[in-house]
Amino acid sequence: MKWVKKGQIYIPNQKYNWNYSHAQVPVVEMINESIWRIYYSSRSIENKSTISYIEVEAGNPQNIIYEHHEPILPFGKLGTFDDSGLMPSSIVNYNNKKYLYYIGWTTRGTVPYHNSIGLAISHDGGKSFEKAFEGPVISVTHKEPYFTGTCYVMLENNIWKAWYLSCTKWELIQEKAEPFYHIKYAESLDGITWKREGVVAIDYNALSEGGIVSASVIKDGEIYKMWYGYRMAENYRTDLNQSYRIGYAESEDALIWQRKDNKAGINISEEGWDSGMISYPNVIVYQNKKYMFYNGNGFGKTGFGYAIMENNNQ
Repeated sequence: MKWVKKGQIYIPNQKYNWNYSHAQVPVVEMINESIWRIYYSSRSIENKSTISYIEVEAGNPQNIIYEHHEPILPFGKLGTFDDSGLMPSSIVNYNNKKYLYYIGWTTRGTVPYHNSIGLAISHDGGKSFEKAFEGPVISVTHKEPYFTGTCYVMLENNIWKAWYLSCTKWELIQEKAEPFYHIKYAESLDGITWKREGVVAIDYNALSEGGIVSASVIKDGEIYKMWYGYRMAENYRTDLNQSYRIGYAESEDALIWQRKDNKAGINISEEGWDSGMISYPNVIVYQNKKYMFYNGNGFGKTGFGYAIMENNNQ
């Protein structure tokens, strides 16, 4: 398996205060045979994340057709799970509605932040979204006491399946609180109430690993295939060798996965916008080709780009 990089697609031009920097965690929706919509998270001058989107030519996403000029969702009320930021995570079309799962941010006193997964729904084909609830749909429990984050949701045979980030601990590293997280699995009958039994889909493969994030899942024949980001526990913001990379795993049942990171087929570039890190992959299939959208340096500070799989038989 090899991905051929095609370059950057989008980076904010600092024209708006809400869209001052970053275009993080791209989530692609194939609107029709001509248009793809790419939701992303941008940071304001105050460094708060909000969600907006661009629309691009299907199959040629570097051709931007439309750029939305405002956030699609407001911050939550003071004290709620998303009062300090929002980021897109996954979108599902269901019964003429669009279910947009998103990450809510709020701040804490003892650790830098707390995340949960919220849901917004569009009843008008994506022209507008409204939050389904003021609270999250996947958050902490008595068994998962830290936080939840990026998720990928798939509706298959009337079962909603989610692969979501689950924080397992915070640890002081070089006097800074750092989170550790891997990917767990949950199921639902309605996309709202989730059955969570602690099933770990992608676990740490070494004590030195600190984070596994942004699952993106497709079913290729009888095999589930997942791409995700992973990083080391220490110095991942500053050390090229510790920063995020894109990993890969396979499963026959969506529950038990085999990590095959050496077959991910993509790595950092020698120079340019994705030479320091690559992460937050989102994979789609269009006209029998696999497209990967991903972030590069600075957790999305250099925007997002894409790659196409060279050998689509893998």
